[in-house]
Amino acid sequence: MSLAGRTRFGAPNIVQWAHTTGLALSIMLLAAPSAWAQDAPRVLKAMFDYVGSQKSIALTYDTDVEVMTPDLQKIQFAASGELQLNRPDKLRATRTGGYADIELLFDGKTATISGKGMNVFAQKEAAGSVDDLVDKLRSEAGMDIPGADLLLARGYDEVMKDVIDSKHIGQGVIDGVECEHLAFRNAEVDWQIWIQLGARPIPRKYVITSKMVAGGPQYTLRIKDWKTDAPAAADAFVFKNAAGMTKVEISALRDIDEIPHGVEAGAKK
Repeated sequence: MSLAGRTRFGAPNIVQWAHTTGLALSIMLLAAPSAWAQDAPRVLKAMFDYVGSQKSIALTYDTDVEVMTPDLQKIQFAASGELQLNRPDKLRATRTGGYADIELLFDGKTATISGKGMNVFAQKEAAGSVDDLVDKLRSEAGMDIPGADLLLARGYDEVMKDVIDSKHIGQGVIDGVECEHLAFRNAEVDWQIWIQLGARPIPRKYVITSKMVAGGPQYTLRIKDWKTDAPAAADAFVFKNAAGMTKVEISALRDIDEIPHGVEAGAKK
């Protein structure tokens, strides 16, 4: 290697290394056999079969949502939360960020969304399963709930219905856990998922990249603590208005997103 290809300390030039590595990866992906691509849906299906078979799930998570400003500056908004799911019809989810402190409770009949910072709550009759609840919140209340499909009993069919390409990239490590790395595409977004290796194929990281917005903003979900042996008591999913919150219509809960109201989100699925 010439001196032009090395740093002053003798290490390989990082730019040259990155270029070479990126080119090699591109060639590898283009040359990947069809069986490798077909393997991605199989690995994903195994994850959904495992997750869907769990009667209770408790987890914590972090999210990042990117937006593009009018002058094409990319800004990221971060939040964290917890989730407790008792199948088929109990759910409690929280999300705390810089702009909202939200709790969603579902007892199998009524969904309650409370905005603690605003001291208000809204309710929606939604008798049925958690899958049914997510469908209603998306179609009737206009809530995106990105990443919710990963926990649904019929989540595999939902995420795969518009996929036009899939790849089993290989393996990666998320928070010290070895994972399978899969990539999928549809007309509007690209999305990736990292699934834990072994007998517990749970999702560890989920990234959605918008192809319809300049700059390709992303939504990232990282799942951390995951437990399947600690179902919550039924009353944990019942709303108790101990703080004296004011009841409003769901349409009035404009400021419960992960980003400030009025800022256009980049990529959600």
